[in-house]
Amino acid sequence: MVVALMLTACHSSEKNYREAYEKAMERRQTGVGAEEYAKIEAERQRYTHVINGDSVRMVYVNANIAIDSTAVAHPCNVVVATFTQRINAKSYCDRLREECGLPSYILFGGNEKQYFVVAQGFETSDAAAAFLRDINKKVCLKILEPLPWILRKL
Repeated sequence: MVVALMLTACHSSEKNYREAYEKAMERRQTGVGAEEYAKIEAERQRYTHVINGDSVRMVYVNANIAIDSTAVAHPCNVVVATFTQRINAKSYCDRLREECGLPSYILFGGNEKQYFVVAQGFETSDAAAAFLRDINKKVCLKILEPLPWILRKL
């Protein structure tokens, strides 16, 4: 009797797992739902600004120079990588300087206390947006962010 009850219990679990798997596969094939897509799109556009006809991501962050005390942080900074560990940020920044010849530096701050590797800093958002337009020609390393963006210092 106990064995029959256990087999029935296992069978219903198998059925539940199969149904959940089929639903997941169906969702995967159809893509994300309309509500989820709207949330993703709203988050993506949340920090988007139009500068000289180009849509760029600009985030306002309270950040300061992290490692190199001789560098000067500009108001608009083109971020190409973000790290949680200082050594990784320093290594990537050094490679930008040596291999690409960019005046890169590292900013530290934000709510998550991250290291932002800046390819180049600018005084105006127009100049930073112009740099972003041709960034693939100027940065010879793989850009680690999904898209490079502008960090506007608070």
